[in-house]
Amino acid sequence: MANTFTSLHFHLVFSTKNRAPFLSEEQGGRMHEYLGGCLRELGATPLEIGGVADHVHLLTGLKPTHRLSEILRATKKGSSEWIRGKIENFHWQDGYSAFTVSPSQLERVRTYIQRQAEHHRKRTFVEEYRDLLRAHGIDFDERFLL
Repeated sequence: MANTFTSLHFHLVFSTKNRAPFLSEEQGGRMHEYLGGCLRELGATPLEIGGVADHVHLLTGLKPTHRLSEILRATKKGSSEWIRGKIENFHWQDGYSAFTVSPSQLERVRTYIQRQAEHHRKRTFVEEYRDLLRAHGIDFDERFLL
């Protein structure tokens, strides 16, 4: 698209089904690499991927022609199929959260994702998730965080 210029960056968060701690440090590292490959295959630009045993964070750039829900569906499906050869009964949760990120905040979000292991020594995923949703003005029902 000539003369079309965009800066579309998203911080995406989703967890394993029932917050099961499937992703050991080794498996998590390989999963993060695979998620990046899935995003690249879909034409997205992964900027940072990290997480801990029960969830992941992705910072990615998307094109204006991308549909966020389709990018996430394909990424979660592809990565689930890949890791089931290594971890039996692995599943991602059905939903996700997506937050837009302005260019001025990309490094802050990147650092936040890089420090997930350190961060979760003090806080649970639910505590973190609740704070992220509130910080972005998203109404939610507590029943769906547990």
